[in-house]
Amino acid sequence: MAASIVELPHYFRTHSKTEEAQHHKGKVHSVAWSCDGRKLASGSTDRTVCTYNIDRERLSRDCHFKGHSDTVDTLTWHPKHPDRLATASSDKSVRLFDARSNKCTSAIQTKGENINLSWSPDGQTIAVGNKEDLITFIDVRTSKTKSVEQFKLEVNEFSWNKDGSLFFLTTGQGSIIIHSYPDMKLLHTQPAHSSNCICIQFDQSGQYFATGSADALMSLWDITDLTCLRTFSRLDWPVRTISFSHDSNVIASASEDPFIDIASTFTGEQLATVKCEAQTFEIAWHPKRYLLAIAGDEKDRYDSSKDAGIVKVWGFSGEVSTSQKSTQNTPKPLMSLQL
Repeated sequence: MAASIVELPHYFRTHSKTEEAQHHKGKVHSVAWSCDGRKLASGSTDRTVCTYNIDRERLSRDCHFKGHSDTVDTLTWHPKHPDRLATASSDKSVRLFDARSNKCTSAIQTKGENINLSWSPDGQTIAVGNKEDLITFIDVRTSKTKSVEQFKLEVNEFSWNKDGSLFFLTTGQGSIIIHSYPDMKLLHTQPAHSSNCICIQFDQSGQYFATGSADALMSLWDITDLTCLRTFSRLDWPVRTISFSHDSNVIASASEDPFIDIASTFTGEQLATVKCEAQTFEIAWHPKRYLLAIAGDEKDRYDSSKDAGIVKVWGFSGEVSTSQKSTQNTPKPLMSLQL
């Protein structure tokens, strides 16, 4: 079906249904889709990891991984292999899981309480960051540490660029630091925000990236010349999580605000909002569809002293029958990303 930029607001109005899965006993801190979009994973303060399938447009639990002895703060799937999952925990370890055998294939000890995780584009290296601003690079093939980098300033999120030649970090000083990889030579420090720069995400083309900050702004950047193309300012609280859609046309951002902002990457126009009952920890767009996974701080509906342990996916159709949903297509990519 043909699609234009003006059709997206209507699309999201008719695809605003949220499905939930409640299989954790604690807060859900992280969510991530496998590279083929067949599985969703979540990590929780209950020390476990769950994976889910989308079965007839509903979330159904696939597997429940145990093994960590503390909060699972972050997780990520292999960029090319849809069954390999990496998790990082406050228990000073990284674990690798195989979703086919439903087993942990490796447990790697690290030097601190881990809070951030990234998988290199070639799938050979995992970078894990801890609360002491130490980043450990792990060889996935041997499950051994390749190198460590200690930073003297606060390091938040980090990510490789698309070809893996550059390594980007956000800092507590509001800057973006860029290193060459694998030699980790400092190439550039880019002032980005007026306060703590919290999160970073690259779009699917690798041409653009976005950063979120404690100044409540999200900024869109051109990777070639590090030009800030625009800022998004609808949130009132620190922007803690952002995500580009599969076609790079849409960008979502979230914080402690009572909504998630869904915006056009091209114009900055708000396309939709997702109502939140509590602060949002992480969001992630599906790699092929306009489906947004959400991890938040919701409480149990019947006992507000307990965490709900809920994973949400927003973007399902509310207008068609179940039998029709499985064959319904989302809009085709609207245009190449040119800003």
